[in-house]
Amino acid sequence: MSNIRPVIVIPMGDPAGIGPEIVVKALENKEIYESCKPLVIGNDSILKYAIKITGAPLEINTINTSEDAIYELGKIDLIHIDNINLESFEFGKISGMCGQASHDYIKHAINIVQNGEADSICTPPINKESLQAGKVPYIDHTAMLSAYTNTEDPMTMFEVRTLKIFFLTRHASLKEAINQITIDLVYDYLVRCDEALRLIGINNPRIAVAGLNPHAGEHGLFGNEEMDVLTPGIQKAKKEQVDVYGPIPADSVFYKALNGKYDAVLSLYHDQGHIAAKMTDFERTVSITNGLPFLRVSVDHGTAYDIAGKNIASSVSMVEAIKAGAKYTPFFKNKYL
Repeated sequence: MSNIRPVIVIPMGDPAGIGPEIVVKALENKEIYESCKPLVIGNDSILKYAIKITGAPLEINTINTSEDAIYELGKIDLIHIDNINLESFEFGKISGMCGQASHDYIKHAINIVQNGEADSICTPPINKESLQAGKVPYIDHTAMLSAYTNTEDPMTMFEVRTLKIFFLTRHASLKEAINQITIDLVYDYLVRCDEALRLIGINNPRIAVAGLNPHAGEHGLFGNEEMDVLTPGIQKAKKEQVDVYGPIPADSVFYKALNGKYDAVLSLYHDQGHIAAKMTDFERTVSITNGLPFLRVSVDHGTAYDIAGKNIASSVSMVEAIKAGAKYTPFFKNKYL
């Protein structure tokens, strides 16, 4: 891997949430600047306020393009977007203005990476209700990234300590998620999980599939999905030389992977994998999006409106996300060279 520091563009997140604070706090960290070149997209007034309330010894270097960036500890290189009316702005409130603003930052970040001005993206949290209030036609980051890069079905991977978790379904009700699970979907995701793990340097990865029902169905005693859907999908992937195990009861599979028996787990629905990751280490869980033409990493927590603007939010997850971006960007750049 190259020793050249990658440029990681950081859209500021929802201005009314904790995004601006955790970005500022993270960029006080010397390690960040030793491993990468962070470039922030956001609103200068909100970011200046975040600096004020956190007491961070930082200055803002407002620039037009990445060519004007300094990338020095103590100065935040910021591409300013004038999309916040300070007279109506409030921290901690659902706001169409802030939903639209967070969308604008993300879209600009994507453009910068696609234009070759930056290498990857690291995202703080945005708020789904504010996106909806702002009439943004996308429910989350992944939907925006998919649309603006013409990528079909990007795949999410969580990383926390030694545990890696993929998600077969994402933002859907539990009932709808179960309806979405098919033999072909299980097979397709296992093949893609294998490719994603190899991309980041894991040769011959061992992948476990979590069970859906208690005790992984116990041969139909508690449900048939394991026998009728999961196992056929697993067998189909094995024919493609994917080293896959399961389905394994969900109450033990994540623990086994954390302790080295498997390189990753395929979680079947949102909360199944989220609970495992956050119970392992809530603050250090980061999200990595696979399948895009560049790397995207993210914190794995929300906008925390209840504490926004109060200098309470921890920046640990933001720091971990940026560090993961610095670690994995060279792998992704090599793939798309």
